Amino acid sequence: MGAPEKGLFSVIEKLKGAAEQEVRIVLLGLDNAGKTTLLKKLASEDISTITPTQGFNIKCVASNGMKLNVWDIGGQRKIRSFWKKYLDNTDLLIYVIDSADKKRFEETGQELSELVLEENLQGVPILIFANKQDLATASAASDIAEGLSLHTYRDRQWQIQACSALSGEGVQWQSKLG
Repeated sequence: MGAPEKGLFSVIEKLKGAAEQEVRIVLLGLDNAGKTTLLKKLASEDISTITPTQGFNIKCVASNGMKLNVWDIGGQRKIRSFWKKYLDNTDLLIYVIDSADKKRFEETGQELSELVLEENLQGVPILIFANKQDLATASAASDIAEGLSLHTYRDRQWQIQACSALSGEGVQWQSKLG
């Protein structure tokens, strides 16, 4: 659905309809999907020492006149029941999937399908990062989209984006094309 070289701002503009001054983003996904690495990469921080998120991280990232308030919430099974407490006033849900962890696709799909039913996320656009595309065993973003039946999400804008949080490919602030 999306070109692999789109930048985050162009994706936000597409999903939200226009660039806003300030955007509240909730960053979710299963443990070890790469959420914190992605957030640190966006904030131009060192990614060499990342530990599993036990609660949440909050970062404000500003660029090109836009301020992103990003809530990165841990993805361990025991924490997931608390995700819904952080969904108020969400402008964009970013859901991160480990594209190389095929044995967890069903689990991540179930979590995502439950999230889209949450009242606080009604109509909220979703950006799905198909992370870890740098690994040889990674599934293509289009295959993940089909497997998750994303085409059935008709009540909101959504886009799936192939990326590598380690290299930054696919998560740039701006499109390399424009």
